[in-house]
Amino acid sequence: MRALIRRFDAFLAGQYGLFNFTDDPDCLLRLQNAVAPHRIFLSGQVVEPGEPVLLIHFWSEHLPAASAAGPDLAWAKTIQRAFVESLRVVGNYVQKEPRLADIRAVGGVTILMFAGNRRSGARFMERLGFTVMPYTNPLGRFGEFWENFYTWVLIWTYNPASLRSRKLFQMRRSEIWITAKEFLARFGGESAGRQFLPHDFD
Repeated sequence: MRALIRRFDAFLAGQYGLFNFTDDPDCLLRLQNAVAPHRIFLSGQVVEPGEPVLLIHFWSEHLPAASAAGPDLAWAKTIQRAFVESLRVVGNYVQKEPRLADIRAVGGVTILMFAGNRRSGARFMERLGFTVMPYTNPLGRFGEFWENFYTWVLIWTYNPASLRSRKLFQMRRSEIWITAKEFLARFGGESAGRQFLPHDFD
């Protein structure tokens, strides 16, 4: 069953245009060229619907596995550190890729899975410069349930031990966004992003 889900996930990734931009096995992220789904207010800047944005997605195969006992603080710190480093890799890629010169923002939709509860996950993203805002599926709670169910299935497939802290009916998705200019200021360049250390997000 897990092999079937992996193949289906790869199929969906291709259908939606997700792409791997690096061969770094420690990078947690894949990317997708997209357009803003709605008006986004960020740091005095307004991103209008239809303007180009860059979506970040977790690269499920690269997420560190939790121990058999389930997620713990050490695992959370590993995820945090790897995520920050992955953003730096994205920043370097964006700076060097002419096709991304016009993007207005970087972000996406997430269940804020970095720490023990939703609010700590939101604080983590805010410290990195992202604006965290409510997410509404076009189909309402029905649509969000099926999105969460698919996320739950992917976690079961790639990192089943971490489900000890992931209850399907408690999952809540959020949008995270940062302007492209701010993203590059924080994560573009060889040393960018290294000021963010895991103990900053306790």
